[in-house]
Amino acid sequence: MKEQIWNNIERMRAEAPLVHNITNAVVMNNTANALLAAGASPIMAHASEEIDEMVALCGATVINIGTLDRFTVESMKAAIRKANEIGHPVVLDPVGAGATSFRKKVLQDILNAGTPRYIRGNASEIMTMAGLSTKSKGVDSTESSLNSLEAARELSSRVGCIVCVSGETDLVVQGERVIYLHNGSPMMERVTGLGCTASAILGAFAAVAEDEFMAAVSATSFMGICGEIAVGMAQGPGTLQLYLYDVMYNLTREQFMQCVQISE
Repeated sequence: MKEQIWNNIERMRAEAPLVHNITNAVVMNNTANALLAAGASPIMAHASEEIDEMVALCGATVINIGTLDRFTVESMKAAIRKANEIGHPVVLDPVGAGATSFRKKVLQDILNAGTPRYIRGNASEIMTMAGLSTKSKGVDSTESSLNSLEAARELSSRVGCIVCVSGETDLVVQGERVIYLHNGSPMMERVTGLGCTASAILGAFAAVAEDEFMAAVSATSFMGICGEIAVGMAQGPGTLQLYLYDVMYNLTREQFMQCVQISE
């Protein structure tokens, strides 16, 4: 499995896929820079007038509900419809799911419009989407990722998608199949939008990997390892973000193999 992940990293770098992002205003610049550092090419396009063309142009679309308005919601629904029509993967990041009734409605409207290939979020977001009662603290999780396993399985089966849960242990879930990834660092929670970055990176791997489940495993592993190495170089959250881009750009096979921690 480790070799397969590294092969996907090399493939993503070699193919430099275009990744379409309908994302939130807080992280747009950071997300674009992370995709570039990893080897992909970002497009940040929200206008409904060009959504169909943009979805067709890019290898994957990432829908992130972090900062919502009625115009971007319409673009999100149009994007998932078009992506389903042409068979392109969609990553749905349900930022702050459960924080407000509006966010709950938006997520349901998006799922009514189409089926994402991936849903990636923290434990609270995944549990909310699965219909389990959980406390919300804005966009932050109040639950352990391991506590969300059954919710992730239920959500995966009901929607028909792969679910990725971020936390102290990252999970990739498809029905009864589960992969546990043990890289990363608590300091990553102190940099805004690294979960959003993880969703964008997942879009890049989804655009090129032949195995859709391994695309999720590869993206999650890549993000965790790069974050872990960057934390070892950083003095705090400010320099972590800078080092993260450098590590994504320079990650070698030797570094990857030394750091990767994965189990089934």
